[in-house]
Amino acid sequence: MGIVERKHKQKEDLRRQILDASLQLFIDTGFENVTIRKIADLIEYSPTTIYLYFKDKNEILFNIHEMGFGKLLEYNVNLAGIANPLLRLHKMGENYLRFALENPAFYDIMFLQTAPMQNICEGDWENGNLAFDSLRSLIQECFDTGLIIKSNIDAAAYGIWGMVHGLASLAIKDRLKKMIEDEKDMHLMLQESLNWIINTLDVNNK
Repeated sequence: MGIVERKHKQKEDLRRQILDASLQLFIDTGFENVTIRKIADLIEYSPTTIYLYFKDKNEILFNIHEMGFGKLLEYNVNLAGIANPLLRLHKMGENYLRFALENPAFYDIMFLQTAPMQNICEGDWENGNLAFDSLRSLIQECFDTGLIIKSNIDAAAYGIWGMVHGLASLAIKDRLKKMIEDEKDMHLMLQESLNWIINTLDVNNK
């Protein structure tokens, strides 16, 4: 590895350290309680170093969102081989739940924590938009093939997302453990709940 490549790798490694430390602090103390100095102290660098990579903690939050949605999209690479769009929608729901359970810190930051959305809404939120557009396109395909009843596409997308998001949120915040103590039983209930959602949408089950 040459000098240029080594320096590039060192910069990328430090950038990742900043994001990892910020993610942990956001989860542990809440976004509003985190400062650039606290992030710097955690990775044992000066605050000035942080500002060489990010202009403020809002930009750090935006990048963490992008990383999280990038991971979520990776979970859906197995959708391409499923011809039936309703089965694809079911698998997308399974992938979403699995992502939440396997990446609770990212899920918390992406969907649960109170944090300013200004940078995310104004920025080029490529991965987040791609994830939602994939859901909309899949629902539209279900509409077009007559597998689920046609309605407002955005209302359907938000409704389906909201139901699956609710299951994921209950699971990672340990709310289901109050009623389902065994972890295997909890996973089974999540699966059965998702099955119920998809079966309810399926016009062939009416």
